[in-house]
Amino acid sequence: MGSSTLAEVLGATRAVLFDFDGPICDVFAGSPAPDVARHLAETLAGYDAALGSKARGTDDPMEILRLSPQGGEPALRAIEEELTKAEVTAVKLAGPPIPGAVAALEATRSSGRKVAIVSNNSAACVRAFLMLHGLRHLVDAVVGRAPYWPDAMKPDPHSLLLAASQLDTHPHHCALIGDSVTDVEAAKATGGPSIGFANKPGKVRALGDAGADVIITAMATVADTLSSS
Repeated sequence: MGSSTLAEVLGATRAVLFDFDGPICDVFAGSPAPDVARHLAETLAGYDAALGSKARGTDDPMEILRLSPQGGEPALRAIEEELTKAEVTAVKLAGPPIPGAVAALEATRSSGRKVAIVSNNSAACVRAFLMLHGLRHLVDAVVGRAPYWPDAMKPDPHSLLLAASQLDTHPHHCALIGDSVTDVEAAKATGGPSIGFANKPGKVRALGDAGADVIITAMATVADTLSSS
């Protein structure tokens, strides 16, 4: 972990990129990820029995999406489309935004910085959640995973670079807030700073070891810091 403070990291930014699942929404809170993964595994088995059997060994829908190209383009397309539908359904059942998330979005906009959401989830589910909770006006750009291109998901920096381009801001001046090691890795690949959101036990160490510039344990800290700067 870097020795910077949150105020220092945010002070050097012109835009803040928010990961979605974790910092903004608990995507599968109302529609558990293992249930979605089982459905995707059965779908994949319809294209490749051996690959479907392998997919049954994980409860992470994203990992099944990463596996799906091995079953050919029809399998990849089927899994992408089924996962997107499941995500859109899930965010409607997920409940309210993460505590402090709305205040963080509002404070970022009020500070004059641009806001984007960059996610390995589909753009469709991110937009559905924002619309459901009346938050779309707080976000300048939504960059979800590139359809049918799972290799472009974080830790690949593709979504961060695309967001920076849409915000007309150099990646070095975009800070990413994310709760996973892959978020930190993606930010490092762009040369921009990362703010690790340690929302579960053990994440402080994991995010620190990955090289997060600073770590927070509550999204409200973002709003508090911007409001006092």
